[in-house]
Amino acid sequence: MARVKFAGRSIGLPGNRLARLTLGIVLVVFGLFGFLPILGFWMIPAGILVLSVDSHWARRLRRRAEVAWARWRSRPA
Repeated sequence: MARVKFAGRSIGLPGNRLARLTLGIVLVVFGLFGFLPILGFWMIPAGILVLSVDSHWARRLRRRAEVAWARWRSRPA
């Protein structure tokens, strides 16, 4: 089983590469329809997080988001 870590949490993903790619693409595409009642814009970053396991451009986005999150969390109050 593949795992991805973000913001100190570890999330399990399907072990099959094709299943991960399909899940990531579906989340991003459905996230584009986030204005609908059941779907939401939260699906876009979730899809990019899933795609980051197999795709270098998504991995780069995830790393930048992790750095920004860490800087935001460590900023003085």
